[in-house]
Amino acid sequence: MGLFNSINISATGLSAERTRMEVISKNIANANTTRTSSGGPYRRQIAIFKEKSGQSFADILNGKTKGTNKGVRLSKIAEDESPLKRVYDPGHPDADQQGYVQMPNVDVIKEMVDMITATRAYEANVTAMNATKSMALKALDIGR
Repeated sequence: MGLFNSINISATGLSAERTRMEVISKNIANANTTRTSSGGPYRRQIAIFKEKSGQSFADILNGKTKGTNKGVRLSKIAEDESPLKRVYDPGHPDADQQGYVQMPNVDVIKEMVDMITATRAYEANVTAMNATKSMALKALDIGR
């Protein structure tokens, strides 16, 4: 594995975590959206990642990597299929005959926890990139 491979892998992690934070931000912004273009309330979205290499996990564990790991990529952004919340608010324009409103399945506390973990993962990738850069500079100092 070369020097630039590890920097490229960290860069894919940075990009993936940035996308994850964007999805979380969208979820928080739509936490009270009861009407979307499709007609129903907003559904929480989840970023799903996939590794970029074509190897199986068993091959990686057995040491058969051969430097083919290329980081992580966004596989898709999926909708969370958990049930929507029902809130009693008879004065709401979207209330049904019984006075209940279908609210998004977004839990702001859960989104904030996800945002913290995404931030920590982003920071870990920055730290790995800086460590690689530091090692390269030390290697250049040895050659002097």
